[in-house]
Order: sequence, then structure tokens, then C-alpha cells
Amino acid sequence: MDKRFFNLFNLTEEQAIAILETPADKLDDPYDRYIAASHLVNFSTSKSIAALIAAVENTDDRLDNRAVRRKASETLGRLEAAPALASLHSCLGDDDCYVVENAVWAIGEIGTQNPDILEDIAKLLDKPAQSYRVIIHALAKLNYTAAISRLNKFVDDEDGMIQGAAITTICRFSGDYSQMSRVVELLQSSNVNDRRSSIQDLIDAKYYQAIPEISRCPVSLVFRLRAVRMLASVGIPAGEIAFAEIEPMLDRIIGDRPSDLDLVHEYDQLPSLEFAIKELYETDFGRCYLATKTILESYKNEAPDALMATYAKSAYNDYGAHYHVMKLLGWLKYVPAFDLLIEALHNREPQFQKSRAAAAIALGEIGDKRAVAELKTCLITPIWDLKYATLMALEKLGDNNSCEILADDEDLLIRAKAASLGSRV
Repeated sequence: MDKRFFNLFNLTEEQAIAILETPADKLDDPYDRYIAASHLVNFSTSKSIAALIAAVENTDDRLDNRAVRRKASETLGRLEAAPALASLHSCLGDDDCYVVENAVWAIGEIGTQNPDILEDIAKLLDKPAQSYRVIIHALAKLNYTAAISRLNKFVDDEDGMIQGAAITTICRFSGDYSQMSRVVELLQSSNVNDRRSSIQDLIDAKYYQAIPEISRCPVSLVFRLRAVRMLASVGIPAGEIAFAEIEPMLDRIIGDRPSDLDLVHEYDQLPSLEFAIKELYETDFGRCYLATKTILESYKNEAPDALMATYAKSAYNDYGAHYHVMKLLGWLKYVPAFDLLIEALHNREPQFQKSRAAAAIALGEIGDKRAVAELKTCLITPIWDLKYATLMALEKLGDNNSCEILADDEDLLIRAKAASLGSRV
């Protein structure tokens, strides 16, 4: 679990518990209790768990307290706190569907074989206006196969996220994976949430056949990369797939060229460069990739100055646009961006992690050998995509010898990539 953002409030365990136990009307801001409930994820102790359980059991109906109950449930799930199961079970009948959702999720994380809890979760599928995808996922995680008959009504749901979860869970419970092609089709949905959720469903199903389609799905490479890594980490040791099969797909994902994706959006007519650059700030990366493709195909000459201008104005502080600008500067082989790319390569702010790998790829594209020494320093890092991107960039710059540094890396795929490059020396 990535905990980089959990410990942001600089509270001790005692301080967080004290805030959580203070009545909201005694605090300057009643939402301080929400912060405290979130912060206690850092303390897996009986004291913290007891305080969180008490918060879950506080049924004051004010909005701020409902928010605290939701967050306390989530934190108990992250802590996998088995003593909380009874309290979380009691939340399943709550009128607040979000309290129910978080309680279900938490129970799924904690785990239980209690038939009463499992059946009460399954019954929520018959209740209107619930978070059905979360419920279905919990039932799958808890392996409650008795729910399969209730799942059938969701396989044609108009919500692709719910439909995909239902189909996947039925396939897993029944052992018949013939309908998984319908989940693969959701990778090309116009709805970005459908695309993202279908990737998770394919991971859950260990559906290795979909790795090529996942690699081409127009969502952030974070989702695609996570999927392929997770499937490979299980499939390679099991003999289901080989690194040689997925290496080209990993290279394409890390390289992240729009021409390697199956884009789901299109323009009625060629947009202006100004419009295309604005699209780089979209949260739906499918739109960002279309804009990137358009800039590369239609605005090569004008684009560098426009990209440097948008970087100076706002992309420097927008992690999505920042990422796309770094990649574009590399593909455009804009040599004056060398120093900017080196700066991005070494940026340690968590939200700009993707841009470090993007900068590595861009430096390889620009082809300036001065980058080799800078890139080598990035081989010793816990950041997986940065290591992989650095290996790709060094190969592009004619340096395959550095791969020896990673010959004994703890990650199977990094070792395999280093060995693959080493064999080409």
C-alpha cells in the first residue's frame, strides 16, 4: 500500500485520538475529527482502533459526523482491524449509503467468513441506490459464491463500472470466463471511469489474454502499468506468460506514444494549437492523448514555444499537464528543453513522479549524451517506472552497460528488462 500521502498532519497518536473523541461543537472546525480519523491509519494500536470503532458507532446524524463515520470505517479497513467487524456490520443498515459503502469496503479488506455478515452484504444488492460496484467487489474478495444469483441482474447494467464488476465476479465464481470479452470491450468505452474500472476487473480476474488491449487503453499509464505489473507478477511465476511476451507492451506503456493507443475520442475538425494545449490539462487522459497526437502531427513547428509558455504559466504546477509537456518536448526533440527535463528527472515531489519517467524518456528522444550521467543516478531508486524508463532511455543513448546495476534488482520485471538489454550489448 502506498502511504506517501497518509502522514500529512503531523499529529501524534494521542493528539489524533483526543481530537476524534472531542465533540464537534467543542472544536474550531468540526471536520478536524475527519482529519484525525484519517491520520490514525498510521497507528495500528488497540487505542487507535478503539477510538475509530467508537467514531463508527457514533450515530449523530449531522453531516460532519457522517463524514467522520465514513472515514473511520475506511481507516479500520486499511488497518484490517478485525475487532471492528461487529460495528461495521451494524452500519450495513444505515440510511446513509456512503456509510454503508465504506463499511462494506472495510469488511472486504478485513475479511470474514461470518455467514450473517456475508449475507447482509449480499442483500444490499437488492436495495435501491447503493454503491453496487463496491458491494460486488467485497463479495468477490470474500468469496461469497452464494451471491451469484443476485449478481445476474447487473450483467447488463447501464453503468459500465457495475456491469464489468458483475460479469467478472460471476466468471470467477463459476469458473466460466467466456463472458470476459465484454469486460475487455469496456476498455474502449467513451467513459473514462468505465475504462479505468475495467482494467481493475481484468486484474481481479487474472485475465492475461487482455494484456495487449490494456496496454493500448487510453487512460493514464499509471493504470495500465499497474495492471500489467500485477498480472505479470502472478502470471510469469505461474508459467502463464513470459517476460518476452510482455516486454514490448511494457516498453509501449512507458514510452506512452499516442500512436500506440486505441484512442476513443476524435475531433470533427482540426482544432487550434491553443485548444489542443488546453486539452493537456484534462483529467480524462484519452483527451490528452488525442491532443498530443494532434500537436505532433499538425503543429510541430509552433508547438515548442507554446509548450514552454504553458509550462511557465501553469503546467509547472499541474502534474497531469506537466507530464504531457515533458513527453512532447522529447518527441519534438526540442534541445533547448534539456535543462528543464533534467530538472524534471530529479523532481522528488510525489505528485510529479510520473514526470520523472517522462523526462527520462524525453531525454532519450532528444539524444544529448550529457543526459547519460544524470540518468544513471536514477537507476538506484525505489520508483519502478523511473528505473524502467531510465533503462529505455540509456539504451536509446547507446549505453546498455549500465543495466548491470539492476541485474539483481528485487523486482522480477526490472531484472528481466536489465537482462534483456544486457543480452544486446
